[in-house]
Amino acid sequence: MSGESLPSDLIDGLRVRSARPVSGGDIARAYRLETPDGTLFLKWRPQAAPGLFEREALGLRALRAHASGLGVPQVLRSSPSGLVLEWIEAGPGSAGADEDFGRALAGLHRTAGPAFGALDGGRTGYLGSQPVDLTPTGDWPEFYRDRRLRPLMRRAVELGRLPESAMGLLESLDARELCGPAEPPALVHGDLWAGNRMVDVRGRNWLIDPASFWAHREVDLAMMALFGGFGAGAFAAYDETFPLADGWRDRVDWYQLAPLLVHAVLFGGGYGRRALAVVQSYAR
Repeated sequence: MSGESLPSDLIDGLRVRSARPVSGGDIARAYRLETPDGTLFLKWRPQAAPGLFEREALGLRALRAHASGLGVPQVLRSSPSGLVLEWIEAGPGSAGADEDFGRALAGLHRTAGPAFGALDGGRTGYLGSQPVDLTPTGDWPEFYRDRRLRPLMRRAVELGRLPESAMGLLESLDARELCGPAEPPALVHGDLWAGNRMVDVRGRNWLIDPASFWAHREVDLAMMALFGGFGAGAFAAYDETFPLADGWRDRVDWYQLAPLLVHAVLFGGGYGRRALAVVQSYAR
């Protein structure tokens, strides 16, 4: 694709010499841009959902400001249709990268916010392509149950990904008990599967594609464990740096329920069955 066919609101003045499609997830088109000033990364989506890229840009800037020891791409340009970011050259990984990541993530999670929810006090955010309610509240169990799990499960039921009985099972659960000991709102990545962590050619860890908000920090640990890709050293180094509350491993499935529901909505199949199994396990 030539530079002339790319979105003008994002590339005008960059003097793009070439644009090569690269992998960039399911939500946006992604390109490697070669310019006289260096390589850049473009992600864009025509008719993007309102606020989708604005929320991502806000998260990237917040992470970049607070994630000491972790790289976060600089937002060079943003618009309702996409972002231009600095280019990160991926490397093969390095010895100790997982441990470095765990320690640095623990440091990031020490950044405390005023309430659970949006970084800027807004209402709507996204987990993947799915809209989620980020209206701030001081009550984490309320936020997780009412603003995250209930709407996502209702969406999955309406699409036939889960049986109606799943809603009853969810309502029977004591969210206050399952959410664990109270903690202050932490700045989280919000969608921390292994694909949203990069290691560059120098062995430095980077965070990309955030869905950041103020949350219980265990949501990031649970997401790290959902699809694999993080070694045991990452979790051990995290816990050594910023010890987790007793029973955190028992809450992993609970905090994986939200991303499982998103995947059930988008893809159905085994994700719906797995989400149902999680709810059933806690309802016993």
